[in-house]
Amino acid sequence: MVKIGYLECPTGIAGDMCLGALVDCGLPWQYLVDNLKSLGIEQEYQLRTETVIRNGQSATKVHVDLHHSHHHHHSGDEHHHYTARHLPEIENLIQQALLPDRVKHWSLSIFQQLAIAESAVHGIPPEEVHFHEVGATDAIVDIVGTCIGLDWLNIEQLYCSPMPTGGGTIKAAHGKLSVPVPAVVKLWETRSVPIYSNGIKKELVTPTGAAIAVTLAVDFGDPPTMKLSKIGLGAGSRDLEIPNILRLWIGETAVNQPEITLKQETITVLETQIDDLNPQAIAYTLEELLAAGALDVFTQSIGMKKSRLGILLTVICHPELANTCKTIIFHETTTLGIRERTQQRSILNREIQSVTTKYGEVRVKIASWGSGENQEILNVQPEYEDCAALARQHHVSWREISQNAVATWQQDY
Repeated sequence: MVKIGYLECPTGIAGDMCLGALVDCGLPWQYLVDNLKSLGIEQEYQLRTETVIRNGQSATKVHVDLHHSHHHHHSGDEHHHYTARHLPEIENLIQQALLPDRVKHWSLSIFQQLAIAESAVHGIPPEEVHFHEVGATDAIVDIVGTCIGLDWLNIEQLYCSPMPTGGGTIKAAHGKLSVPVPAVVKLWETRSVPIYSNGIKKELVTPTGAAIAVTLAVDFGDPPTMKLSKIGLGAGSRDLEIPNILRLWIGETAVNQPEITLKQETITVLETQIDDLNPQAIAYTLEELLAAGALDVFTQSIGMKKSRLGILLTVICHPELANTCKTIIFHETTTLGIRERTQQRSILNREIQSVTTKYGEVRVKIASWGSGENQEILNVQPEYEDCAALARQHHVSWREISQNAVATWQQDY
């Protein structure tokens, strides 16, 4: 069973909404506060939580209230607080804090993504990005706090819904920006996030919220199949036309994952039908395709227009070989078009072993899955050509050689 979380964000996502949803899901308040203290910036903010009603629904709102600098008397100290922080400084804070490894790793990754997006927008290196747009202290509390919550709830895989774009404009350090703000769009771009408009012309997705989602979510889309165990509601700051709530669904994958994970690979399937070609040319085409490295080639008889009999030629190959195979088909046949699709196929491990039968050497193909303790052999197949050569040489049936090879292999194994 894998524990999974799904962020459902009909009104977008912001760092404080993530925190609210996690607290609503049972993240202990004191645990959150104590872990955040280890960052050593608790004099800069006050954390509080309240239950709020959004369009008739009760949800948890987490407030990060910033204290404005009261350190002006300590000379040399004040420039350090409440001014823009840069990425290296934030990375330092996180590295030095007493936090679980996973929390540090996730938090650093999120900040890196955020800095890369902001740097692309402003055309400067990531380490020179000023975190004042996001309010450095808020961003640190929201991001590290969210990671503390996901770690405490032990969510192994996080998924996220498509994101609403929002609209309108907001005031920012550089003047007015249109929504979605440039950093958010850059973050969406990194993961090809599905987006749509829900007609609400406000800022719905903040850079912090977007950075959390694009860094930690394994996929964006509909909720994955799960046995739902908990749902947490995190409130946004404003009332909107629809409840301004981020819902975090927590559950376990309903299916027991089999012990054995099958290997998957991507293949290309090429297909064309032909009704005006000498069968010998088709036979030659098949040989050429196999010689070029196609994984498999086959034909089927089909009825075509005007009651003509034709064949459907299908080639299975690795994607990088697709152009070579298409060239051969166009060159050797009369076809005018080839359809192409990319598919996944599950494959067994294959291994060739050689056995010495009383008739001679035969190579045997072994198909298995799993590895080590869990390895299970599913099929043992002697090589056709080897059996055929020995059958001719010894004047015995092909079947006799083949069965002998399998029996010999089983003894040796």
